[in-house]
Amino acid sequence: MELGIYTFGELTSTDLTPEQRLADLVEEIELADQVGLDVFGVGEHHRPDFTVSAPAVVLAAAASRTRRIRLTSAVSVLSSDDPVRVFQAFSTLDLLSHGRAEIMAGRGSFIESFPLFGYDLDDYDELFAEKLELLLAIRASERVTWSGRHRAPIDGLGVYPRPVQDPLPVWVAVGGSPQSAVRAGALGLPLALAIIGGMPERFAGIADLHRRAAERAGNERPPMSINSHGFVAETSQAAADEAFPAFAAMMGRIGRERGWPPMSRQDFEASRTLRGANFVGSPQEVVEKILFQHEIFGHDRFLMQMSVGTLPHASVMRSIELFGTEVAPVVRRELAAARQTAGGVM
Repeated sequence: MELGIYTFGELTSTDLTPEQRLADLVEEIELADQVGLDVFGVGEHHRPDFTVSAPAVVLAAAASRTRRIRLTSAVSVLSSDDPVRVFQAFSTLDLLSHGRAEIMAGRGSFIESFPLFGYDLDDYDELFAEKLELLLAIRASERVTWSGRHRAPIDGLGVYPRPVQDPLPVWVAVGGSPQSAVRAGALGLPLALAIIGGMPERFAGIADLHRRAAERAGNERPPMSINSHGFVAETSQAAADEAFPAFAAMMGRIGRERGWPPMSRQDFEASRTLRGANFVGSPQEVVEKILFQHEIFGHDRFLMQMSVGTLPHASVMRSIELFGTEVAPVVRRELAAARQTAGGVM
């Protein structure tokens, strides 16, 4: 299993400037690479409480300071962007990183980008389907002929530069939409499933839909990622005490916009139990929870969002260090032993 981190460059502290937050973020990516994590994802938002609206730019800055870690958007809001420019940006990143770029395409969890770039929310699903089709056409062929309803047609034109990887990896990110999971499977695309609330087993059907759709379309089983909130500290209590204020502040802010109730400490504690959504705890607890969910989903990748709200940079760095040095080696060893045992039984 690949293990990694994702972030939106949260900026909810009045003591932190966007300049410093981005500098901290590049340091976080560099450390994740140094401690042996596999993936770092940077998401896209167009709000004052997040610093990243151009993930490829941030990832390109990190490319020159890393050597091995894969660099992905998490997500690129494809519905309100131009697939040609998205492909060009990540193809350029792929060249700069010597073949480590990925695109995680999604419809976005906020709506600010739609009016900002002149799109109608009534076209929410159609925009994504059409633009994903164009992105995949560009990925498949240097010269593209395409027409749709929401973008000017392309008639046999070339799209450059071309990436190192052929094909450039494209994942589809979903928050629980069955239709999106089926679409990704039918296209043979990997699925990134966000689980940030509720019991994880409730999402098992989404994973099954994705895999069955791929099988029906004659595709090999595509990879799957589980993406969740988390924070690692030396002890369970230390992790909870430090993470709760930041988590509660962020979820409360979003909840006021969407009609959710505030996050209580009781809610938070329930979310970090074995069958809850959050991976907040000691290294041993996080290992146990990753392995527990792997039994449910059989997924190929796990990404943790540590900066839910603005936690101190030093604390995030320590969490990354623990995730890479104490959690990841145990997870990899346990899964390798399980595969070996299963192979022996067969």
